[in-house]
Amino acid sequence: MSPAIPSEIPTLRRLGDRTPATGEPMTGEAIRALRERAHVSQAVFARYLNLTVGYVSQLERGAKRPTGPALVLLNLIRRKGIEAIL
Repeated sequence: MSPAIPSEIPTLRRLGDRTPATGEPMTGEAIRALRERAHVSQAVFARYLNLTVGYVSQLERGAKRPTGPALVLLNLIRRKGIEAIL
């Protein structure tokens, strides 16, 4: 027998039409400021976000804009600090 699922626990069925978590767009300057505020190198920041160093560099230069999970994590760091993902 499987235990009953309490009604307060969200399931995919109960989520309905809610959109997935997204974040505010971020500029390269804002991303660099986040990294510098955390006192980490691009290599360490990339490791924390599971990105390549080259991609972090492109983000900071504004050559690319973060999307998807990277954008969500960057917004989480902006709101709660780097400790939120460690």
